[in-house]
Amino acid sequence: MNKKIVALAVLATCATGVTSAQAQSNITIYGSVDQYLGYIKSNSGNKIIGLNDGSLLRSRIGFRGVETLGNGYEAKFWLENGFAADSGTFADSARLFDRQAWVGLNTPYGEFRIGRQNTEIQAIGAAIDYTERTTFGSVINNFGVPSRYDNDISYRTPRIGGLQGAIHYALTETAGQSVGSQAVYQLALDYTNGPYRAGYAGLAANPAPAGTVTNKIQYHNLYGTYDYGQGKVYATYARSNNVTASSNGLTAAAILSNISTPNNYFAGTDPNARRFFNIYQVSADYRVNAQLRVGALYGVIKDQSGGNAGAKGGNVGAFYDLSKRTTLYGFVNYLKNDENAGFRFGGSAGPSANLAGADVNGRNLTGVQAGVLHRF
Repeated sequence: MNKKIVALAVLATCATGVTSAQAQSNITIYGSVDQYLGYIKSNSGNKIIGLNDGSLLRSRIGFRGVETLGNGYEAKFWLENGFAADSGTFADSARLFDRQAWVGLNTPYGEFRIGRQNTEIQAIGAAIDYTERTTFGSVINNFGVPSRYDNDISYRTPRIGGLQGAIHYALTETAGQSVGSQAVYQLALDYTNGPYRAGYAGLAANPAPAGTVTNKIQYHNLYGTYDYGQGKVYATYARSNNVTASSNGLTAAAILSNISTPNNYFAGTDPNARRFFNIYQVSADYRVNAQLRVGALYGVIKDQSGGNAGAKGGNVGAFYDLSKRTTLYGFVNYLKNDENAGFRFGGSAGPSANLAGADVNGRNLTGVQAGVLHRF
């Protein structure tokens, strides 16, 4: 841990010196600190309140750079560390740059990247709902979103006629496996035309050849957004079998984790991979004035196996911009689990103060969030 802190400090010091000569090297330090008070109550009668990190954006510090090579070519890199500002601890104690760590080449023919990268599903948060799919009340978020993978090779096309595509191939790096037999594949298409935006982002992972469960782990997301001038209307549909039993709830953890051993690996032994869920969600916001924006959201998770393990919920909320960098926000949230479901509230980061077990399984949850987000 001490070595990680020293490494971050050295990088920050070096990058600060380079930033002063930004015209030569174009290296930027950036980040965010997001803290909120969260209150959660179950109809079991239990409740909890805590100071949590990351309702809208996980607190982070990052370093990114671009070097112009000429003739439309650029070399790029991105290093990003997540941390919990309420405690000062790293989001992942085993990694210095847990959020992203990649190097790439941008060309007139598209952009190539290699390293630990965000998924295309993670990247489209702003097109999913008015909260960018990260608050307690976002049903899509409470189901779970595949966020990022190691050993990822990606290509993004230029945007042509409003359309842009992206593909990813994240290696499993498992001894004895042939190339392509196990990996996380991603495909995304995004189209913009005036006030309209629509697209698809999805991924799939093959089970191990020796696995007894042959289903691929999948996550597919269709989305559409309409900007009506004073705000936006959002609609999204997701289908996935990337959920399984957990000590924190009957349906509360992903089968294909963002971090596993070996990474990007589905052993093919969890029978829950045969159970698919459909998630539907709509939301809208309205800009009252230059500083204040309000919105509302509603979503449903449907268990396609007939196991009565779905949920429904939503929220109402508001954002108030104190400046271009600092935003106050507040939300009132609701989540109703089916009898055999254990979904619970999440955020951009998992709340450090949350309910679990008998207070979640088959329960109705209400939650309140009030916080501040500062970007730098």
